[in-house]
Amino acid sequence: MIDVIATIDIREGRLDEFLALFKANCPAVLAEEGCIHYYPAVDVDSGHPAQEKRASRVTVVEQWETVEHLQAHSVAPHMKAYGEAAKDMIENVSLRVVQQA
Repeated sequence: MIDVIATIDIREGRLDEFLALFKANCPAVLAEEGCIHYYPAVDVDSGHPAQEKRASRVTVVEQWETVEHLQAHSVAPHMKAYGEAAKDMIENVSLRVVQQA
C-alpha cells in the first residue's frame, strides 16, 4: 500500500472553483481499481508554531493498493479532463509518494 500527499497551490480567488471541480471528479477516482482513499483537505489553524498555513493551498490525501494503480490513475481519461479544466487555477503542484516504514 502507498500513500500520496499532493500539495496544490491555487491561484488567488480560485479556491472555491477549484474545490468544486476537484470534488466533482472524486467519485470517478474513488471508483478506480486500487483506490482506497482520495480527498482534498485545506489548512486549519492549529496554533502550532511549525505549521505553514496557506489559505490557497489544497492538500490531496490519497491511498492506493500499489504504485501501478497510482500510475494508471495518472493517465485515466477523467484525470486528463480534470487536469485540463484545472490548469489555469493551479500555480504549483508537489507530490510525495510514500509507504509505511
